Amino acid sequence: MAKSSFDISANFDSGNIEVVDISNPLQSLLKIRPDTRSAHFQWFHFKASGLHVGQEYSFRLLNASQSSYNKAWTGYQAVASYDHVNWFRIPTQFEGDALRFYLETEQTNAWFAYFEPYSRGRHDWLIEQAQHKAGAELLAVGKSVEGRDVQLLRKGSGAQGRRKVWIIAQQHPGEHMAEWFMEGVIERLQQQDDAQLNQLLAKADLYLVPNMNPDGAFHGHLRTNAMGQDLNRAWQNASPEISPEVFFVQQQMEKYGVDLFLDAHGDEEIPHVFTAGCEGNPGYTPRIAELEERFRSHLKHQTKDFQTIHGYTRDEPGQANMTLACNAVGQKYDCLSLTLEMPFKDHNDHPNPITGWSGKRSMQLGKDVLSTIEAMVDELR
Repeated sequence: MAKSSFDISANFDSGNIEVVDISNPLQSLLKIRPDTRSAHFQWFHFKASGLHVGQEYSFRLLNASQSSYNKAWTGYQAVASYDHVNWFRIPTQFEGDALRFYLETEQTNAWFAYFEPYSRGRHDWLIEQAQHKAGAELLAVGKSVEGRDVQLLRKGSGAQGRRKVWIIAQQHPGEHMAEWFMEGVIERLQQQDDAQLNQLLAKADLYLVPNMNPDGAFHGHLRTNAMGQDLNRAWQNASPEISPEVFFVQQQMEKYGVDLFLDAHGDEEIPHVFTAGCEGNPGYTPRIAELEERFRSHLKHQTKDFQTIHGYTRDEPGQANMTLACNAVGQKYDCLSLTLEMPFKDHNDHPNPITGWSGKRSMQLGKDVLSTIEAMVDELR
């Protein structure tokens, strides 16, 4: 075998890997690089080139047991692609210290990732689609630590009396399913003859932030922005220096108001789609509890890709972590406020052995959530 032609690279958008030893191309030894200014790591994304068709290659991530969510590797399968577009799951084993995955190659180049990545190029395309195909307005633009745009889109007139529905995504940059979810929302907004959607838009304005953490996503981070700040722990003390992304969105919320808030995420460990609410907030009321129940019940009947049995342990009354977006926004605006979690693995109630949970399924969930919001828009206040 010609060893010199084999190479592993991650010097691209959302790339993350460190090469330890590839002297034997059939058994690459690699490490995941931690987030900038942070010890968090779990996201990986790299390209292997110079592969021999029909040969089985093995890749070992040597520091997997030290990752932020090391219990999450059990039952997990990595994703691979030959064209960086169509992704599929491959055999994967957690060996107690390292994560090993395999591919019997069909082409000379292949990409591997923790989950199907959502590129900055596709993000730019999505913002264009939102404006020119979905009729959304680019309402305001904030800046990340490194100066990347954090766009706030609005679908609706902003007229007085209309419900204000906020959906944000990818506060945690390695959770790429969240922007796939946003693409589903924006794709549905392009439909002209969607009666259910039109009923929602007759009563509500949608405020959308498709990517809260563009720096972290670009650098291949798992949890943090370029300053090492977990944005979903910054909602009590956001600052223009450390967490300008959250600071910007909070300013816009104060300007326009919030009647419903949905924060799209991915969960490393739990192989289910679920929501977390505000039951631990000091301002939690029976009205909010009823709205949460209504949302979950409707979405569960709307799609097999949502369930209400598995999820996070509920907070005790008054014990909520108020630095989280969901809790902070729910408390401040006395509104229905939920974190929506999608899996890195599969949705075990409705599994897909080829793709597991995927970008396509995330998109469909985004479309389905709009149906649930339409069904309860009148009850939000």
